[in-house]
Amino acid sequence: MLAEYGQAKEPFGAWLIAQKDRGDWIDPIAAAARADRAFPRNGSPEQVRERLRAMGADGDAFAALDDAELDWMSF
Repeated sequence: MLAEYGQAKEPFGAWLIAQKDRGDWIDPIAAAARADRAFPRNGSPEQVRERLRAMGADGDAFAALDDAELDWMSF
C-alpha cells in the first residue's frame, strides 16, 4: 500500500468523485458528490458522512458510502 511507503493516500472525497460507471451502489453517491459544490473533496470518510447527514441522505446512501469506504481502504 502507498501509505506503508510514506506516500499519501488519495483523500476519500477525491477518490469518491473519481468513481464513474462502476455499475454498483457507489455510482449514485459519486454522481451526487460531483454535483455538490460543498462536497468535501479532500475529506475523510467521516467528513463525507457529515455532508450526507446535512443533506438528509437516506439509509441507502449511507450503505453505499460504507461500501465505498471499504473499497477505498483496499487500495
